[in-house]
Amino acid sequence: MEAGAPDGGRPQRGKSWLKPVSLPPTWQRRILFTLGAALVALAALLLAWAADVAVALLGRVAAGRLWVVFLLTPLGLAFCTFLTRTVFPGAQGSGIPQAMASLHMEDPRHINKVLSLRLTFGKLVLTILGLFFGATIGREGPTVQIGASIMNSLGRFEVMRGKEMQRVLVLIGGAAGIAGAFNTPIAGVIFAIEELGHSFDSRYTAALLGAVVVGGVATLIFASHFYAGGYVYFGTVHATMAFGVAYGAVVIAGVVGGLLGGVFGRILARAPEGFPKIIGRFALRRPVLFAGGCGLIVAACNYASGGTTFGSGYAPARALLHGQVTVGYAFAALKYVALTASYLSGIPGGIFSPSLGIGAGLGYWFHGLVPGVSLAAFAMLGMAGYFAGAVQTPITAAVIVMEMTNNQSMLIPVTATALLAYVVSRMICPQPVYGALAEKFLAAIEPANPASHG
Repeated sequence: MEAGAPDGGRPQRGKSWLKPVSLPPTWQRRILFTLGAALVALAALLLAWAADVAVALLGRVAAGRLWVVFLLTPLGLAFCTFLTRTVFPGAQGSGIPQAMASLHMEDPRHINKVLSLRLTFGKLVLTILGLFFGATIGREGPTVQIGASIMNSLGRFEVMRGKEMQRVLVLIGGAAGIAGAFNTPIAGVIFAIEELGHSFDSRYTAALLGAVVVGGVATLIFASHFYAGGYVYFGTVHATMAFGVAYGAVVIAGVVGGLLGGVFGRILARAPEGFPKIIGRFALRRPVLFAGGCGLIVAACNYASGGTTFGSGYAPARALLHGQVTVGYAFAALKYVALTASYLSGIPGGIFSPSLGIGAGLGYWFHGLVPGVSLAAFAMLGMAGYFAGAVQTPITAAVIVMEMTNNQSMLIPVTATALLAYVVSRMICPQPVYGALAEKFLAAIEPANPASHG
């Protein structure tokens, strides 16, 4: 008969399976944090690999017959929206607003619903389908929700219970998700503090850092099975800027990135209530048909760009960062429209990596205007500027660009660009887009929650 089982059967429900080894609760939590971080890293790599397969498959389907996107994308986005609203409600959009909203929920049942493993499965499948159908979306936002869900599931163990611990698990899961998706551990920590939590209890700093480090190591180990030669996002970018006149590029990238990012954030934050009445009413009453209309806009952008606005825009952005021009001047504008339409359709998908692609395209727009600033340098500034303008997390923007390009010599101009873009963006969109979307999501789940009213 097993100890702790009064009826001679299974142990009482709620008892930790780690108890028989007689480890102190602190060590039990450390083991669970480590296991969870490794699982998040594996999930991030699986999603990355599956996303690459989906985009490659779309490329083969559309090769030589790009017109097919006018059928595939509208129908595909309508189908994904239908599944999102009927089978996986709560899976729409980036996933970051859901993780943020869960931090303010009072009822643990609501948190477990938003961050359930079932919803995690739906998020993963629908993101992959969206990429195959030609949507301009990223996988990093969904990875945050998936990471938070995996870590939240550990809350069923006795040593991980409690409201404060649940909040810590969500933050750690989100940080590990960003770290695993981009292979940027520092940016993962910064994002958790700057965006997800806005503040962080110092008692759990070691747990946060430890989980991200474990996730980073696990990413490198798992990546060898998915990517030949390891998992490097943009590779080492050799770009420098001398102090002086060249810093005019900082002003250009910061102002333009902030303006466009602020408009983008304002559109997303106000949708669909802020749309003209006819469009807003149609979006609310006929969401699946509205998604099909958004898909038609995305398809037109993909067709006009020669297929370069598909997915995240990783390949064009990487090429520009290495001084190679594979897109036209219309790339940034077309991807901007395609990303906006993709997100407004209501399908699951993030805006992180597409925003970086748009930013690199903005750098291509202006790289010849300032003497002494290479295309690679301007692409880095454009990425930091637009990302900071769209998401309004300047520190995360600077750190993530530095980590993804493995370039420390551009730290000062990249950071200055991100800060300037943040200031400009706030003038247009006073509330950060993720915060606004999180409030809407929270109000729908817990209408009486004071946090849902600002």
